[in-house]
Amino acid sequence: MLAAVKGVIKDNMVIVENEDLKDYNGIEVVVTLLGHPRKQGQKKEIDWDGFVIPSERGQNVDGYMKEMRENDRI
Repeated sequence: MLAAVKGVIKDNMVIVENEDLKDYNGIEVVVTLLGHPRKQGQKKEIDWDGFVIPSERGQNVDGYMKEMRENDRI
């Protein structure tokens, strides 16, 4: 018999919610995974400065914003 059912992996079991499958309890099955688990590692850091052309105006804005942040407390 060949059947396709939808289920969810929980720990070391595949959970399938289908009443019609109760007749097949204990039968050997083959499971095909349709997705890949997401990587838990760190993403590569993006160098955002590589996408902009440095200018004097930009440097002045950076200094102004830094000054505003440093002096925003009473």
